[in-house]
Amino acid sequence: MTPFTTLTAIAAPLLRDNIDTDAIIPSREMKSVSKTGLADGLFAGWRYVGNSGRVPDTNFILNDPRFASARILLSGANFGCGSSREHAAWALAEYGFRVVIASSFNPIFRGNCVNNGIVPVELEARVIRKIAATLGDNPAAAPVTIDLEQRLVSTSRGDHWTFPIDEEAHQMLLHGLDAIELTLCHRGEIEAFRTHDLKMRPWVYL
Repeated sequence: MTPFTTLTAIAAPLLRDNIDTDAIIPSREMKSVSKTGLADGLFAGWRYVGNSGRVPDTNFILNDPRFASARILLSGANFGCGSSREHAAWALAEYGFRVVIASSFNPIFRGNCVNNGIVPVELEARVIRKIAATLGDNPAAAPVTIDLEQRLVSTSRGDHWTFPIDEEAHQMLLHGLDAIELTLCHRGEIEAFRTHDLKMRPWVYL
């Protein structure tokens, strides 16, 4: 994974609660088990007119040219609810989103974000609405900054808020590590425990 330290980027406001994984990527768009080839299917039920074509729905936020290069998604409560499909995180990542800011996340989806290099930032709904209000008519002139090391979200107006993230997810995202790579960072401690445990409980290793 690509390490994440700080990001200053356009934020796209999709302020809806209960956006489920089928809305993030409908099942009809999951045509492989690969992490690639999914970006076109992101929010397909909302981005396109009808269920089978690729005619953009101009009313959908990601079809607004002002948000074409958005890398931060603002949303509502319970983001990523529904099925546990990891394709939803894959589609967001391939589209280019590195951060989702929501007032709450489905726990499985939050884990899928971390496993795929997306920072799940949890802030109060009123704060997210305030950030969205700062975007104005020219979101490129009002970028949002995420400082993962400091656990800080800030706007071009100088407002800033801290956000929680557990230490394991923090380290994985900062250093671009998956769960196995993070575990291997403790190889020495694991080997030391195994050596000691072998002496204390040799029958376990028979």
